[in-house]
Amino acid sequence: MTNKKIFLHSYANPLDISKFPCIIMDRVQVDARRIEWKIRIYIAIWRTFIMAKEIKKVVLAYSGGLDTSIIITWLKENYNNCGVIAVSADVGQGTELDGLEEKAIKTGASKLIVLDLKDEFVNDYVFPTVQAGAVYENRYLLGTSFARPIIGKKLAEIALEEGADAICHGATGKGNDQVRFELAIKAFAPDMKIIAPWREWSIKSRDEEIDYAEAHNIPLKINRETNYSKDKNLWHLSHEGLDLEDPANEPQYEKKGFLELGVSPIDAPDKPTYVTIHFEKGIPTAIDGKEMGGVEIVETLNKLGGENGIGLADLVENRLVGMKSRGVYETPGGTILYHAHDVLETITLDKETARVKQYLSIKFADIVYNGQWYTPLREALTAFVNETQKTVTGDVKLKLYKGNIINAGVTSPYTLYDEEVATFDAEDVYNQKDAEGFINLFGLPIHVKAKLDQKRGK
Repeated sequence: MTNKKIFLHSYANPLDISKFPCIIMDRVQVDARRIEWKIRIYIAIWRTFIMAKEIKKVVLAYSGGLDTSIIITWLKENYNNCGVIAVSADVGQGTELDGLEEKAIKTGASKLIVLDLKDEFVNDYVFPTVQAGAVYENRYLLGTSFARPIIGKKLAEIALEEGADAICHGATGKGNDQVRFELAIKAFAPDMKIIAPWREWSIKSRDEEIDYAEAHNIPLKINRETNYSKDKNLWHLSHEGLDLEDPANEPQYEKKGFLELGVSPIDAPDKPTYVTIHFEKGIPTAIDGKEMGGVEIVETLNKLGGENGIGLADLVENRLVGMKSRGVYETPGGTILYHAHDVLETITLDKETARVKQYLSIKFADIVYNGQWYTPLREALTAFVNETQKTVTGDVKLKLYKGNIINAGVTSPYTLYDEEVATFDAEDVYNQKDAEGFINLFGLPIHVKAKLDQKRGK
């Protein structure tokens, strides 16, 4: 028991055997295999009698995917048969939610709570990010990133309502989502314990997850051959893993079943599709003259964009945890909205405001990507963005053709574009001779340096 106490109180991470205290090695005179065996027993004891004793009810972020499919069983095995409340957040996964309740109950959950968050997700998280023009590393439209804060917030609220002892998520220890979930939880339930199985269990890969599922008769919708890691919501669909882990491999866009939200540009119709989007203060409110809510707008543009091969992004991004990862993203409607919004701002924002906003959009994207939505800085940046959007009202006409978005016209009652000033035809507004004095003043530093260089013989 002395050795057990030393182990339990001196070892911070019971799964990393390489960091096992030397005192154990001195006091336990057995070979390496027996030491490892004893350690694993101590881990089980620690989980069962120390950790599990405190955990009676857990709220689980449940998607029904590979990770969360096995987590319910794993929680009950490792946390003293605790009660598990599965929570599924509907942010536009569509048919992925079908049959979840039956599956959750069958695998050991006491109940499944499904939250319809689509409207809140689009209006309070997606559109503010579009208004900010926030794009991570010039390519990623943040589809997974801004879905996590709202889910984490709801998990915290339900955990407090249900009197839960802990919140559990299926994010890996290598990924960004663990940070995004947990920062949101900390913002609304700062004292709540968080369980992250990927940081505790001995499972090392998705293949081993499938092994675990098969051993415990847990039904799965995937197999080893089609085991891409995917995240789908109203805004996008991401693909990671398998052949995509090698950046040298071309994504299989033309392979049946790979793309879900649209088609490859190669397979898109050989004729353009026109669409006109109306914005009010930077928020899209109508398509082709028909007023729509936020969810309907995204769904409509997803259909139009997907049919025309719009919104495919293949990129290697820098994860928050420090590594690079390769992902393929489908964001048809989002790509159209970002493009249209940018076009409208070209005629409604003055140069200096646009420059500062462009600079701050990079920081805004980092904040969203890093899961820092519930921070004073994000709120401050949103306040700045909202001020810039007061004049971003008007119509943007676009031509969609084989993966391309082509500008086809833009109008606004707040336009700063004056044809009379900009024209190359005869006019009386602009005195071209005034440019001479401007150039002399603007070029004064260059002029002075050149004259001094001449005196120095350079």
